Amino acid sequence: MAKLTGDTESGVLTLRVARYNPEQDEAARPQEWKVKILPGMTVLDALFAIKEEQDGSLAFRCSCRMGVCGSCGMFINGKPRLACNTQVSELGSVVEVAPLPNHDAIKDLVPDLSLTFSRHRAVLPYLMRRDTAEMESPTREYHQTPEELARYVQFTYCLKCSLCLAACPTAATKEQFLGPQALGQVYRYVADSRDEGLAERAGVVDASHGVFGCHLAGACSEACPKGVDPALAIQLLKRSLFSGPPHRSAAQVVPAFPEGHQTPEAAVRPKAPPPSV
Repeated sequence: MAKLTGDTESGVLTLRVARYNPEQDEAARPQEWKVKILPGMTVLDALFAIKEEQDGSLAFRCSCRMGVCGSCGMFINGKPRLACNTQVSELGSVVEVAPLPNHDAIKDLVPDLSLTFSRHRAVLPYLMRRDTAEMESPTREYHQTPEELARYVQFTYCLKCSLCLAACPTAATKEQFLGPQALGQVYRYVADSRDEGLAERAGVVDASHGVFGCHLAGACSEACPKGVDPALAIQLLKRSLFSGPPHRSAAQVVPAFPEGHQTPEAAVRPKAPPPSV
């Protein structure tokens, strides 16, 4: 990385951005802009200031601006981060921004996340049950205790921002590796006491390009903006492939309300929504 220089005392930030237009460029090229630093300014704010005031052709992706959607993942000063969650005051007077590593760039700072989502779909990321009739037309609820929820709830916070994949050294060298996002979500469902799909998912992840391709570098967990800790999920998934899921039997179906309880809506039960995956 080039030596960072700039003038924070004057309240001016130098933003060095990797520009790439597939119609014109063979490779990314750096371009610099000066931006006035405002209180609470994030990297995403600075990019918007450039786009609105200096160069409208600058391309980047964002949505919620609150660290919830995961759209604005970028490589900022050598680390995968969410631009909306990263304060420029914490980065120095020069900020270098590039698209996420281990991803193709569509344009400028916009990464192609199609591979992330296709790998996510490949690991069957939904509850799987043997009682398919109850799943498709539910009449009651699957019982789950707070302790059973605690086993996997940490891993439900994944944004699919792909920062973990950008940080993963195995993904950088092994094209077929499923990656920490997909593998972490496998354990999220395997550890769910309502699920019975370990055997089906084992056929996808029990391979050299799957869970056993992980070298446990831990970079994925360091990069995760939500503390999901996919490295931990991957290690727990390895154990589950040998010894089974944390729950020994699937959650039982129980009435949604205590026996005898009636509600005005009890006579009309809603149908299950169509599968989203």
